[in-house]
Amino acid sequence: MENNKEIILTRAEEEVMQILWEIERGVVKDILEHFPDPKPAYNTVSTIVRILESKGFIGHKAYGKTHEYFPLIKKDEYTSAYFKNFLQKHFNNSFQKMVSFFAKSDDLDMKDLEETLKIMEQEVENQKRKKT
Repeated sequence: MENNKEIILTRAEEEVMQILWEIERGVVKDILEHFPDPKPAYNTVSTIVRILESKGFIGHKAYGKTHEYFPLIKKDEYTSAYFKNFLQKHFNNSFQKMVSFFAKSDDLDMKDLEETLKIMEQEVENQKRKKT
């Protein structure tokens, strides 16, 4: 993602993006159909789509007065930028501080910690192999 694009989306903007990433392209009506009940108003979704387009997250192809929208930003690209922003904002760009915070959390049980440790050890091995 370009550095000058707003990384953080509102909850409503992110909901629309999640739908567009799933369906890949669609008109406002298509997007609206994928919302759970109670669905937002058509005009609300239309406004959010225009905001996302102005932010550079989606583009459109016009068919007369009808616009078909599609993502310009890949989901993993957004996730990566969002996570980097989260890490910087909440943990001073320290992955260690973040891991320590979650490891000390009461929400994690021993199985979660062991699985996380296993994943980290595998990644350390992968990184070592890449350097040799």
